[in-house]
Amino acid sequence: MLKKRAITALWVIPLLVAAIWFDQPLPWFTIVVAIWGLLAAFEFYKMVAVAKVPPLTCFGLIWTLLFILSPHFDYATLIPLLLTSAVILPLIYLVGRQQKEAFTSWVWTIAGILYLGWMLSHFVALRGLDTGRNWVFFALFTTFASDTAAFFIGRVLGRHRLAPHISPGKTWEGAIAGVFGAIIISLLFITPNLFTVPNPLYLQDFSYWQAILLGLLVSVFGQLGDLIESLLKRNMGVKDSSQLIPGHGGFLDRIDSIVFAGVVVYYYVIWVV
Repeated sequence: MLKKRAITALWVIPLLVAAIWFDQPLPWFTIVVAIWGLLAAFEFYKMVAVAKVPPLTCFGLIWTLLFILSPHFDYATLIPLLLTSAVILPLIYLVGRQQKEAFTSWVWTIAGILYLGWMLSHFVALRGLDTGRNWVFFALFTTFASDTAAFFIGRVLGRHRLAPHISPGKTWEGAIAGVFGAIIISLLFITPNLFTVPNPLYLQDFSYWQAILLGLLVSVFGQLGDLIESLLKRNMGVKDSSQLIPGHGGFLDRIDSIVFAGVVVYYYVIWVV
């Protein structure tokens, strides 16, 4: 399992870094987020359908994509329109069909749109800010550090279960290690030089204590996101959202913590930095 994880990371991470770094001639990062988000949304709706609650998958996928792309347009005007249409249109469709599980189907359809489309749109919006490229790297690298530290320390030293009724494998020792892992990586972003070489990811208007605080928040909310997806899978009766990514499960499994990290970093940058 670890070998498969490492091999997958060796080709996924360089592609992700390139997509974030370059935004010409196309917004490559938006394209990556859109593709990954659609695949994750498809897995989400597939899991829901397995639980005998048929969502409106096509509608959910289309609106997920529209939300992800929305930061490239008139964000303030488009978001209320998308939210309103996401609520009203499926209701109109379901009323016409008179489906037995109509209301449950409507709820799960909107849940997928908001959980993946709306949440992931914050990453696209974050990339569009001043120094947005570096902030996206901050959100991703601190989350990766948190997940990696929690995974390995939890396996070696984990004794006290964090949430045994949701995810028996997660421990308090791993969760605490995840916080420290995120904070350590976050401090690299306030270091102007790394080994006497100018740091290309340096965030100039970011203080020492802000780096610690935001690293802490990213780790905490990222781990909460992980638990939330574990709760979803437990409720749906599945172990992984799919097996499409060797050693990592599905596309939804790989962004369970990332979707929350992007939201936290975006609003911290907007409101504080």
